Amino acid sequence: MTPKSKKIVKILCIIPIFIGFVFLLSFIVMQLWNNILVSVIGVKQITIYQSLGIFVLCKILFGGFGFRNRMQNRMNFKQKMKEKFSHLTEEERQKMKEEFRKRFQ
Repeated sequence: MTPKSKKIVKILCIIPIFIGFVFLLSFIVMQLWNNILVSVIGVKQITIYQSLGIFVLCKILFGGFGFRNRMQNRMNFKQKMKEKFSHLTEEERQKMKEEFRKRFQ
């Protein structure tokens, strides 16, 4: 398998897991809503699709989706790697690059 086809297979495996995780979270929101709020304040029961909408709305309004944190972590990682590489000699840098290439190919 080529590296490109490995990426495609990996993505195709991750997509159903992500969709399942989203529906699991929606199911949890639905169960909490239907088992707590219906009896406490007398609201109507909701479906799993309505709970998905509520979940997404809450993420947008209150939590975001974490893109900012991921970008910040990526920038911090790059900065730390630059600092580590700046203290290495040229031979050590070449050796490190070769090790990375072997690991990630």
